[in-house]
Amino acid sequence: MRPKLPRNVWILGFVSLLMDLSSEIYHALLPAFVTVVLGLPATVLGAIDGIAEATANFAKLGSGRLSDRSQKRKPLILAGYGLAALTKPLFALATGGVTVMAARFLDRIGKGMRVAPRDAMITDETPAEIRGRAFGLRQSLDTVGALLAPLAAIGLMAWFVSDIRMVFWIAMIPAVASFALA
Repeated sequence: MRPKLPRNVWILGFVSLLMDLSSEIYHALLPAFVTVVLGLPATVLGAIDGIAEATANFAKLGSGRLSDRSQKRKPLILAGYGLAALTKPLFALATGGVTVMAARFLDRIGKGMRVAPRDAMITDETPAEIRGRAFGLRQSLDTVGALLAPLAAIGLMAWFVSDIRMVFWIAMIPAVASFALA
C-alpha cells in the first residue's frame, strides 16, 4: 500500500490554484488594460512582460540558494505569496506604464521567491516513492487555476460591463485567499 500524500502537498496545491487563478486573470486582461485603458503601445506591454519574467527567473536562483542554506522554507514561501498578493491592488490603481511595470516586477519577484522553497518543501515532506504523484497533484491544481482564470476573466468582464479595474479588484480575492491558506 502506497503512503498518502502529505497534508502540506494538498495545501500547497490549493495555494497554487488560488494564486494562479488570480494572476492569470490579470495576465489575460493586461494587454487590453495597457493598450486600451492606458493607451500605451504594445511594445510597452512586451517590455513589461519581458523584464518581469526575467526577474522571476533571477529571483528563483536566489530563493533556492537561501532556502537550501537556511532549511527554512515556509518564510520564503509566505513572503513570495504575500508579495504577489500585495501587488494586485497596484494593477487596479495604475494610471501609467510605470505602475504596471512595478506591479509585474514585484509580482514576479514574489513568484521567484516562492517556487524553489515550495518545491523543496514538497520534496522534504513527501516519501520518495510518491514524489512524482505529489508534484503532479500540485501542478495539476495550479493548472486548474490557470484554466479557470480566462473563463473567470470573461465572465467578470461581462458581469461588470467591461470594467477592467473592477475585475482587477475582484481578482485580488483569490490572491488574498492563497496567502491566507499558505
